[in-house]
Amino acid sequence: MRQNARMVVAATAALALAAGVSGCGGDTDAEAGSVSLTVVATNYGDNVHKNSEGYWGRLTLAFTAEHPDIDVDVQVYDPGEIDEKVAELVEQGRAPDIVQTDGYSEYAAEGLLYSADELLSVPVQASFVPSLVNAGEMDRKQYGLPFTASTRLMYYNRDLFNRAGLEPPKTWDELLAAARQLKERGVTYPIAVPLGPEEAEAETLMWLLSGDGGYTDSTNNYDIASAANVETLTWLKENLVDEGLTGPVAPGELNRDAAVQAFLTGDAAMVNGPLSLIRQIEDSSDSVPYGSVPLPSRDGETTLTMGTADWVIAFKNDDHRAAMGQFLDFLYSDKYVIEQAAQYELLPVTTPAADAMRADKGHQPLWNGLDTLQNLQLYPVAETNWSRVATTIRQRIGEAMTPNGNPRAVLESIAAVTKDGTS
Repeated sequence: MRQNARMVVAATAALALAAGVSGCGGDTDAEAGSVSLTVVATNYGDNVHKNSEGYWGRLTLAFTAEHPDIDVDVQVYDPGEIDEKVAELVEQGRAPDIVQTDGYSEYAAEGLLYSADELLSVPVQASFVPSLVNAGEMDRKQYGLPFTASTRLMYYNRDLFNRAGLEPPKTWDELLAAARQLKERGVTYPIAVPLGPEEAEAETLMWLLSGDGGYTDSTNNYDIASAANVETLTWLKENLVDEGLTGPVAPGELNRDAAVQAFLTGDAAMVNGPLSLIRQIEDSSDSVPYGSVPLPSRDGETTLTMGTADWVIAFKNDDHRAAMGQFLDFLYSDKYVIEQAAQYELLPVTTPAADAMRADKGHQPLWNGLDTLQNLQLYPVAETNWSRVATTIRQRIGEAMTPNGNPRAVLESIAAVTKDGTS
Protein backbone atom coordinates (compact mmCIF):
# COMPACT_ATOMS: atom_id res chain seq x y z
CA MET A 1 0.00 0.00 0.00
CA ARG A 2 1.28 3.43 -0.85
CA GLN A 3 2.30 5.70 1.97
CA ASN A 4 0.19 8.84 2.29
CA ALA A 5 1.94 11.37 0.08
CA ARG A 6 1.30 15.02 0.77
CA MET A 7 3.67 17.71 -0.25
CA VAL A 8 3.70 21.45 -0.55
CA VAL A 9 6.22 22.88 -2.99
CA ALA A 10 6.55 26.55 -2.34
CA ALA A 11 8.52 27.49 -5.41
CA THR A 12 9.06 31.05 -4.38
CA ALA A 13 10.62 33.70 -6.50
CA ALA A 14 13.14 34.36 -3.77
CA LEU A 15 14.51 30.83 -4.08
CA ALA A 16 14.64 31.08 -7.84
CA LEU A 17 16.46 34.39 -7.67
CA ALA A 18 18.92 33.04 -5.14
CA ALA A 19 19.68 30.10 -7.43
CA GLY A 20 19.89 32.03 -10.69
CA VAL A 21 20.77 35.66 -10.02
CA SER A 22 22.35 35.78 -6.62
CA GLY A 23 23.95 39.13 -5.87
CA CYS A 24 21.37 41.05 -7.90
CA GLY A 25 19.20 43.46 -6.03
CA GLY A 26 15.85 42.56 -7.63
CA ASP A 27 12.72 44.40 -6.62
CA THR A 28 10.31 43.78 -3.81
CA ASP A 29 7.30 43.06 -6.02
CA ALA A 30 9.16 40.38 -8.00
CA GLU A 31 10.47 38.72 -4.85
CA ALA A 32 7.02 38.66 -3.32
CA GLY A 33 5.49 37.28 -6.51
CA SER A 34 2.73 39.13 -8.29
CA VAL A 35 0.74 35.92 -8.92
CA SER A 36 0.48 32.80 -6.79
CA LEU A 37 -0.83 29.66 -8.52
CA THR A 38 -2.24 26.67 -6.66
CA VAL A 39 -1.79 23.21 -8.16
CA VAL A 40 -3.19 19.90 -6.90
CA ALA A 41 -1.60 16.77 -8.40
CA THR A 42 -1.74 12.99 -8.18
CA ASN A 43 1.08 10.89 -6.78
CA TYR A 44 2.20 8.19 -9.24
CA GLY A 45 4.95 6.73 -7.09
CA ASP A 46 5.08 3.35 -5.46
CA ASN A 47 7.99 4.09 -3.16
CA VAL A 48 9.94 6.96 -1.66
CA HIS A 49 12.29 7.22 -4.63
CA LYS A 50 9.63 7.34 -7.32
CA ASN A 51 6.89 9.45 -5.81
CA SER A 52 5.76 12.52 -7.70
CA GLU A 53 6.95 15.08 -5.20
CA GLY A 54 10.41 15.30 -6.73
CA TYR A 55 9.02 15.76 -10.23
CA TRP A 56 6.79 18.68 -9.26
CA GLY A 57 9.50 20.18 -7.08
CA ARG A 58 12.04 20.22 -9.92
CA LEU A 59 9.49 21.54 -12.39
CA THR A 60 8.21 24.40 -10.26
CA LEU A 61 11.68 25.51 -9.18
CA ALA A 62 12.81 25.64 -12.83
CA PHE A 63 9.64 27.47 -13.83
CA THR A 64 9.96 30.19 -11.22
CA ALA A 65 13.60 30.67 -12.15
CA GLU A 66 12.30 31.78 -15.55
CA HIS A 67 9.17 33.49 -14.18
CA PRO A 68 10.13 35.13 -10.87
CA ASP A 69 6.84 37.00 -10.73
CA ILE A 70 4.84 33.76 -10.43
CA ASP A 71 4.83 31.58 -7.31
CA VAL A 72 3.59 27.99 -7.61
CA ASP A 73 2.23 26.06 -4.66
CA VAL A 74 1.80 22.33 -5.42
CA GLN A 75 0.02 19.83 -3.21
CA VAL A 76 0.43 16.14 -4.10
CA TYR A 77 -2.16 13.58 -2.96
CA ASP A 78 -2.54 9.84 -3.36
CA PRO A 79 -5.00 8.71 -6.07
CA GLY A 80 -7.57 7.60 -3.52
CA GLU A 81 -7.90 11.01 -1.92
CA ILE A 82 -7.32 13.63 -4.60
CA ASP A 83 -10.85 13.71 -6.04
CA GLU A 84 -12.41 14.19 -2.61
CA LYS A 85 -9.94 16.97 -1.81
CA VAL A 86 -10.62 18.83 -5.06
CA ALA A 87 -14.39 18.46 -4.68
CA GLU A 88 -14.12 19.88 -1.17
CA LEU A 89 -12.13 22.91 -2.36
CA VAL A 90 -14.55 23.56 -5.24
CA GLU A 91 -17.53 23.37 -2.89
CA GLN A 92 -15.84 25.89 -0.59
CA GLY A 93 -15.31 28.27 -3.50
CA ARG A 94 -11.54 27.76 -3.31
CA ALA A 95 -10.96 25.73 -6.47
CA PRO A 96 -7.26 25.24 -7.27
CA ASP A 97 -6.00 26.94 -10.38
CA ILE A 98 -4.75 23.68 -11.88
CA VAL A 99 -5.58 20.06 -11.05
CA GLN A 100 -3.91 16.92 -12.38
CA THR A 101 -6.18 13.90 -11.95
CA ASP A 102 -8.05 11.19 -13.87
CA GLY A 103 -11.12 13.04 -15.17
CA TYR A 104 -12.52 16.32 -16.34
CA SER A 105 -16.10 15.89 -17.57
CA GLU A 106 -17.98 16.77 -14.39
CA TYR A 107 -16.36 20.17 -13.96
CA ALA A 108 -16.39 20.88 -17.70
CA ALA A 109 -20.13 20.18 -17.83
CA GLU A 110 -20.63 22.72 -15.04
CA GLY A 111 -18.78 25.40 -17.01
CA LEU A 112 -15.98 25.69 -14.44
CA LEU A 113 -12.99 25.01 -16.69
CA TYR A 114 -10.92 26.86 -19.24
CA SER A 115 -10.58 25.17 -22.61
CA ALA A 116 -7.15 24.45 -24.07
CA ASP A 117 -7.35 27.29 -26.59
CA GLU A 118 -8.01 29.77 -23.78
CA LEU A 119 -4.72 28.91 -22.07
CA LEU A 120 -2.08 27.29 -24.24
CA SER A 121 0.16 28.70 -26.92
CA VAL A 122 -0.63 27.43 -30.42
CA PRO A 123 2.55 25.27 -30.69
CA VAL A 124 1.86 23.50 -27.39
CA GLN A 125 -1.79 22.91 -28.17
CA ALA A 126 -0.85 21.52 -31.59
CA SER A 127 1.77 19.19 -30.10
CA PHE A 128 -0.69 16.87 -28.31
CA VAL A 129 -1.18 13.37 -29.69
CA PRO A 130 -4.45 13.61 -31.70
CA SER A 131 -6.11 10.56 -30.14
CA LEU A 132 -5.62 12.15 -26.71
CA VAL A 133 -6.99 15.48 -27.89
CA ASN A 134 -10.15 13.74 -29.07
CA ALA A 135 -10.56 11.99 -25.74
CA GLY A 136 -10.18 15.29 -23.89
CA GLU A 137 -12.99 17.03 -25.79
CA MET A 138 -16.54 17.76 -24.72
CA ASP A 139 -18.90 19.47 -27.16
CA ARG A 140 -15.95 19.94 -29.52
CA LYS A 141 -13.94 21.88 -26.95
CA GLN A 142 -10.83 20.42 -25.31
CA TYR A 143 -11.08 20.74 -21.54
CA GLY A 144 -8.92 17.76 -20.61
CA LEU A 145 -5.23 18.36 -21.25
CA PRO A 146 -3.52 14.94 -21.35
CA PHE A 147 -0.84 14.51 -18.69
CA THR A 148 0.01 10.82 -18.87
CA ALA A 149 -1.06 8.07 -21.21
CA SER A 150 -0.70 4.34 -21.27
CA THR A 151 -1.79 1.46 -23.43
CA ARG A 152 -2.66 -2.17 -22.80
CA LEU A 153 -0.72 -4.88 -24.60
CA MET A 154 -0.75 -8.66 -24.47
CA TYR A 155 2.33 -9.97 -22.64
CA TYR A 156 3.50 -13.50 -23.33
CA ASN A 157 6.06 -15.76 -21.63
CA ARG A 158 8.86 -16.32 -24.14
CA ASP A 159 10.10 -19.51 -22.47
CA LEU A 160 6.67 -21.16 -22.51
CA PHE A 161 6.13 -20.13 -26.12
CA ASN A 162 9.54 -21.34 -27.23
CA ARG A 163 9.09 -24.71 -25.57
CA ALA A 164 5.78 -25.13 -27.39
CA GLY A 165 7.24 -23.92 -30.68
CA LEU A 166 4.83 -21.00 -30.77
CA GLU A 167 5.02 -17.51 -32.26
CA PRO A 168 2.99 -14.60 -30.82
CA PRO A 169 -0.54 -14.93 -32.26
CA LYS A 170 -1.96 -12.29 -34.58
CA THR A 171 -5.51 -13.63 -35.02
CA TRP A 172 -8.12 -15.10 -32.71
CA ASP A 173 -7.72 -18.49 -34.39
CA GLU A 174 -3.96 -18.41 -33.75
CA LEU A 175 -4.60 -17.34 -30.15
CA LEU A 176 -6.99 -20.25 -29.65
CA ALA A 177 -4.55 -22.76 -31.17
CA ALA A 178 -1.70 -21.45 -28.99
CA ALA A 179 -3.82 -21.61 -25.84
CA ARG A 180 -4.78 -25.21 -26.59
CA GLN A 181 -1.15 -26.23 -27.04
CA LEU A 182 -0.14 -24.50 -23.83
CA LYS A 183 -2.90 -26.24 -21.91
CA GLU A 184 -1.78 -29.61 -23.28
CA ARG A 185 1.69 -28.85 -21.93
CA GLY A 186 0.27 -28.26 -18.45
CA VAL A 187 0.26 -24.46 -18.32
CA THR A 188 -2.16 -23.40 -15.56
CA TYR A 189 -3.40 -20.24 -17.30
CA PRO A 190 -2.83 -20.46 -21.06
CA ILE A 191 -4.32 -16.95 -21.13
CA ALA A 192 -5.49 -15.15 -18.02
CA VAL A 193 -8.68 -13.14 -18.57
CA PRO A 194 -9.34 -10.96 -15.49
CA LEU A 195 -12.96 -9.82 -15.59
CA GLY A 196 -13.27 -9.54 -11.82
CA PRO A 197 -14.46 -6.37 -10.08
CA GLU A 198 -11.02 -4.79 -9.74
CA GLU A 199 -10.73 -3.34 -13.26
CA ALA A 200 -12.92 -5.34 -15.60
CA GLU A 201 -13.71 -2.31 -17.75
CA ALA A 202 -10.12 -2.34 -19.08
CA GLU A 203 -9.94 -6.04 -19.98
CA THR A 204 -13.40 -5.83 -21.51
CA LEU A 205 -12.54 -2.87 -23.72
CA MET A 206 -9.40 -4.61 -25.00
CA TRP A 207 -11.43 -7.58 -26.21
CA LEU A 208 -14.21 -5.43 -27.68
CA LEU A 209 -11.73 -3.35 -29.68
CA SER A 210 -10.02 -6.50 -30.97
CA GLY A 211 -13.38 -7.45 -32.48
CA ASP A 212 -13.92 -4.03 -34.11
CA GLY A 213 -16.31 -2.92 -31.39
CA GLY A 214 -15.94 -0.82 -28.27
CA TYR A 215 -17.96 1.15 -25.75
CA THR A 216 -18.88 3.83 -28.30
CA ASP A 217 -19.69 4.08 -32.00
CA SER A 218 -18.04 6.22 -34.67
CA THR A 219 -19.87 9.31 -33.37
CA ASN A 220 -18.60 8.71 -29.80
CA ASN A 221 -22.05 7.75 -28.50
CA TYR A 222 -22.46 4.71 -26.28
CA ASP A 223 -22.96 1.47 -28.23
CA ILE A 224 -22.20 -1.17 -25.64
CA ALA A 225 -24.61 -3.86 -26.87
CA SER A 226 -23.56 -3.63 -30.52
CA ALA A 227 -23.54 -6.72 -32.70
CA ALA A 228 -19.73 -6.66 -32.83
CA ASN A 229 -19.49 -6.58 -29.03
CA VAL A 230 -21.94 -9.47 -28.65
CA GLU A 231 -19.99 -11.53 -31.19
CA THR A 232 -16.68 -10.82 -29.43
CA LEU A 233 -17.82 -11.86 -25.96
CA THR A 234 -19.64 -14.86 -27.36
CA TRP A 235 -16.43 -16.02 -29.08
CA LEU A 236 -14.44 -15.44 -25.90
CA LYS A 237 -16.90 -17.45 -23.81
CA GLU A 238 -17.49 -20.34 -26.21
CA ASN A 239 -13.83 -20.82 -27.09
CA LEU A 240 -11.35 -19.68 -24.49
CA VAL A 241 -13.54 -19.83 -21.36
CA ASP A 242 -15.72 -22.88 -22.05
CA GLU A 243 -12.68 -24.88 -23.16
CA GLY A 244 -10.92 -24.15 -19.87
CA LEU A 245 -8.15 -22.16 -21.50
CA THR A 246 -8.43 -19.21 -19.11
CA GLY A 247 -7.30 -21.10 -16.02
CA PRO A 248 -8.83 -22.52 -12.85
CA VAL A 249 -10.36 -19.24 -11.64
CA ALA A 250 -13.50 -18.05 -13.43
CA PRO A 251 -12.86 -14.80 -15.34
CA GLY A 252 -15.53 -12.99 -13.31
CA GLU A 253 -13.68 -13.88 -10.11
CA LEU A 254 -10.16 -13.20 -11.39
CA ASN A 255 -8.80 -9.73 -10.64
CA ARG A 256 -6.05 -7.99 -12.55
CA ASP A 257 -3.47 -8.22 -9.76
CA ALA A 258 -3.99 -11.96 -9.40
CA ALA A 259 -3.67 -12.43 -13.17
CA VAL A 260 -0.45 -10.40 -13.22
CA GLN A 261 0.97 -12.40 -10.34
CA ALA A 262 0.22 -15.61 -12.22
CA PHE A 263 2.20 -14.24 -15.15
CA LEU A 264 5.10 -13.16 -12.94
CA THR A 265 5.37 -16.66 -11.44
CA GLY A 266 5.19 -18.40 -14.82
CA ASP A 267 1.73 -19.87 -14.21
CA ALA A 268 0.16 -17.74 -16.95
CA ALA A 269 1.50 -17.80 -20.48
CA MET A 270 -0.42 -14.74 -21.66
CA VAL A 271 -1.99 -11.78 -19.90
CA ASN A 272 -3.17 -8.32 -20.92
CA GLY A 273 -1.59 -5.52 -18.96
CA PRO A 274 -0.48 -1.88 -18.88
CA LEU A 275 3.03 -0.69 -19.67
CA SER A 276 3.73 -0.49 -15.95
CA LEU A 277 3.83 -4.30 -16.00
CA ILE A 278 7.34 -3.86 -17.43
CA ARG A 279 8.48 -2.43 -14.11
CA GLN A 280 6.81 -5.24 -12.18
CA ILE A 281 8.56 -7.81 -14.34
CA GLU A 282 11.91 -6.11 -13.89
CA ASP A 283 11.39 -5.89 -10.12
CA SER A 284 10.26 -9.52 -9.85
CA SER A 285 12.73 -11.99 -8.38
CA ASP A 286 11.66 -14.56 -11.00
CA SER A 287 12.45 -12.19 -13.91
CA VAL A 288 10.02 -13.65 -16.44
CA PRO A 289 11.32 -13.53 -20.04
CA TYR A 290 8.56 -11.72 -21.86
CA GLY A 291 7.42 -10.19 -25.10
CA SER A 292 4.54 -7.83 -25.74
CA VAL A 293 2.23 -7.40 -28.73
CA PRO A 294 -1.21 -5.90 -29.37
CA LEU A 295 -4.04 -8.25 -28.44
CA PRO A 296 -4.76 -10.37 -31.56
CA SER A 297 -7.71 -9.22 -33.62
CA ARG A 298 -10.42 -11.35 -35.20
CA ASP A 299 -8.73 -11.46 -38.63
CA GLY A 300 -5.23 -10.16 -37.94
CA GLU A 301 -6.00 -6.66 -39.21
CA THR A 302 -4.92 -3.67 -37.13
CA THR A 303 -7.60 -2.48 -34.73
CA LEU A 304 -7.75 0.34 -32.23
CA THR A 305 -5.68 -0.23 -29.10
CA MET A 306 -7.09 0.37 -25.67
CA GLY A 307 -5.51 3.36 -23.96
CA THR A 308 -5.85 5.27 -20.72
CA ALA A 309 -4.96 8.82 -19.77
CA ASP A 310 -4.88 11.18 -16.85
CA TRP A 311 -5.64 14.83 -17.30
CA VAL A 312 -4.76 18.37 -16.36
CA ILE A 313 -7.67 20.76 -15.90
CA ALA A 314 -7.66 24.49 -15.22
CA PHE A 315 -10.40 26.19 -13.22
CA LYS A 316 -11.55 29.59 -14.39
CA ASN A 317 -9.81 32.45 -12.61
CA ASP A 318 -9.34 35.45 -14.88
CA ASP A 319 -6.80 37.04 -12.55
CA HIS A 320 -4.52 34.01 -12.99
CA ARG A 321 -5.30 33.01 -16.55
CA ALA A 322 -2.13 34.35 -18.18
CA ALA A 323 0.09 32.85 -15.48
CA MET A 324 -1.71 29.50 -15.76
CA GLY A 325 -1.05 29.48 -19.49
CA GLN A 326 2.65 30.18 -18.97
CA PHE A 327 2.94 27.39 -16.40
CA LEU A 328 1.13 24.87 -18.60
CA ASP A 329 3.28 25.73 -21.62
CA PHE A 330 6.32 25.03 -19.43
CA LEU A 331 4.79 21.79 -18.11
CA TYR A 332 4.40 20.47 -21.66
CA SER A 333 7.98 21.13 -22.74
CA ASP A 334 9.71 17.99 -24.04
CA LYS A 335 12.00 17.72 -21.02
CA TYR A 336 9.23 17.28 -18.48
CA VAL A 337 6.89 15.25 -20.69
CA ILE A 338 9.68 12.72 -21.33
CA GLU A 339 10.77 12.69 -17.69
CA GLN A 340 7.29 11.85 -16.43
CA ALA A 341 6.74 9.13 -19.04
CA ALA A 342 10.13 7.47 -18.61
CA GLN A 343 10.02 7.36 -14.84
CA TYR A 344 6.72 5.50 -14.64
CA GLU A 345 6.71 3.44 -17.87
CA LEU A 346 4.02 5.66 -19.37
CA LEU A 347 3.56 7.15 -22.81
CA PRO A 348 4.34 10.80 -23.60
CA VAL A 349 1.34 12.93 -24.48
CA THR A 350 2.97 15.10 -27.14
CA THR A 351 4.14 14.02 -30.58
CA PRO A 352 7.63 15.63 -30.34
CA ALA A 353 8.31 13.83 -27.04
CA ALA A 354 7.01 10.56 -28.47
CA ASP A 355 9.28 10.89 -31.52
CA ALA A 356 12.27 11.58 -29.29
CA MET A 357 11.59 8.52 -27.11
CA ARG A 358 11.00 6.29 -30.17
CA ALA A 359 14.42 7.31 -31.50
CA ASP A 360 16.19 6.63 -28.19
CA LYS A 361 17.24 3.00 -27.53
CA GLY A 362 17.19 3.80 -23.85
CA HIS A 363 13.39 3.76 -24.09
CA GLN A 364 13.18 0.55 -26.15
CA PRO A 365 10.91 -1.29 -23.64
CA LEU A 366 8.27 1.35 -24.41
CA TRP A 367 8.55 1.19 -28.20
CA ASN A 368 5.63 -1.19 -28.73
CA GLY A 369 3.49 1.13 -26.65
CA LEU A 370 4.76 4.21 -28.46
CA ASP A 371 3.78 2.61 -31.76
CA THR A 372 0.14 2.51 -30.62
CA LEU A 373 -0.08 6.18 -29.61
CA GLN A 374 -1.75 7.41 -32.76
CA ASN A 375 -4.25 4.55 -32.65
CA LEU A 376 -5.53 4.68 -29.08
CA GLN A 377 -9.15 4.34 -28.01
CA LEU A 378 -9.75 5.63 -24.49
CA TYR A 379 -12.64 5.25 -22.11
CA PRO A 380 -15.54 7.61 -22.93
CA VAL A 381 -14.49 9.99 -20.16
CA ALA A 382 -16.34 12.92 -21.75
CA GLU A 383 -19.57 11.20 -20.69
CA THR A 384 -20.51 12.49 -17.25
CA ASN A 385 -22.01 9.11 -16.33
CA TRP A 386 -18.95 7.08 -17.35
CA SER A 387 -18.04 6.42 -13.72
CA ARG A 388 -21.43 4.80 -13.11
CA VAL A 389 -21.22 2.81 -16.34
CA ALA A 390 -17.71 1.57 -15.49
CA THR A 391 -18.92 0.45 -12.07
CA THR A 392 -21.74 -1.50 -13.72
CA ILE A 393 -19.27 -3.18 -16.09
CA ARG A 394 -17.13 -4.25 -13.14
CA GLN A 395 -20.18 -5.66 -11.39
CA ARG A 396 -21.76 -7.51 -14.31
CA ILE A 397 -19.44 -8.37 -17.16
CA GLY A 398 -18.14 -11.51 -15.46
CA GLU A 399 -21.65 -12.97 -15.60
CA ALA A 400 -21.32 -13.22 -19.37
CA MET A 401 -18.53 -15.77 -18.95
CA THR A 402 -20.32 -18.14 -16.55
CA PRO A 403 -21.49 -21.57 -17.82
CA ASN A 404 -25.04 -20.28 -18.32
CA GLY A 405 -23.96 -16.73 -19.11
CA ASN A 406 -25.56 -14.76 -21.92
CA PRO A 407 -23.21 -12.11 -23.35
CA ARG A 408 -25.99 -10.33 -25.20
CA ALA A 409 -28.20 -10.04 -22.12
CA VAL A 410 -25.34 -8.82 -19.97
CA LEU A 411 -24.29 -6.17 -22.49
CA GLU A 412 -27.88 -5.01 -22.87
CA SER A 413 -28.22 -4.63 -19.10
CA ILE A 414 -25.09 -2.44 -19.04
CA ALA A 415 -26.32 -0.45 -22.04
CA ALA A 416 -29.53 0.32 -20.15
CA VAL A 417 -27.50 2.18 -17.54
CA THR A 418 -26.08 4.49 -20.22
CA LYS A 419 -29.59 5.50 -21.28
CA ASP A 420 -31.53 6.03 -18.08
CA GLY A 421 -28.97 5.85 -15.26
CA THR A 422 -30.77 3.02 -13.50
CA SER A 423 -29.24 -0.27 -12.55
